[in-house]
Amino acid sequence: MNLFIIGDVHGCFHTFGELLRQWRPDTEHLVQVGDLVDRGNHIPETVELARSLSERYPGSTTFLMGNHEHGMLRHLGASGPYPSWLQWGGRSTMKQYGRRPGLLAQHLPWLAERPLQWQNEHVLVSHAGLSKSAHALEPNHPDGLLWRRGPLKKLPQLQVVGHTPTEGQPVLDEATNTLYLDTGAFLSRNLAGVRLSPTGKVLETILVPTSAEDVW
Repeated sequence: MNLFIIGDVHGCFHTFGELLRQWRPDTEHLVQVGDLVDRGNHIPETVELARSLSERYPGSTTFLMGNHEHGMLRHLGASGPYPSWLQWGGRSTMKQYGRRPGLLAQHLPWLAERPLQWQNEHVLVSHAGLSKSAHALEPNHPDGLLWRRGPLKKLPQLQVVGHTPTEGQPVLDEATNTLYLDTGAFLSRNLAGVRLSPTGKVLETILVPTSAEDVW
């Protein structure tokens, strides 16, 4: 199957829905790089849409863990609270789920099951990417695959990541063969989707401008 990979959504439900119209579920595996939650105006609805798609298409969807989901789970889990998360988006998430407590109870177990990466022989997708650091696979470490800022490791595969916002267009770092897909949806820029062949060839890039209904 071809791949349809979507960048960071951050509660931009209407924008997310518009981009999903471009996905071809019969012939494409959908991968989303994480960060469904925080910042946008429709966080519970965004997570519910993703969860429902994962249930409807279990063999052709993968929603990854992002650092914002990781922070949310830490705040609300046994090791919480995690006040830092509230400062970088968690307050909006908690406020919105305060109006939808039933959804929060459903969403937390689903979010906790999100994988850290998806890969085949030619493509590796994670939230922030794999670096040369000895801590590259540690979800809690600043150099880990949920948090890394800065250059990544050049792999035999194409790395596709989100996390680091661009100015509204996907950016290919040729030195490390990394495609950055966080095109700043929550910053009123764009939400990006990229259609890849199974071997990592870019077939199409789709940008959906952020809906005014989705951001502060």
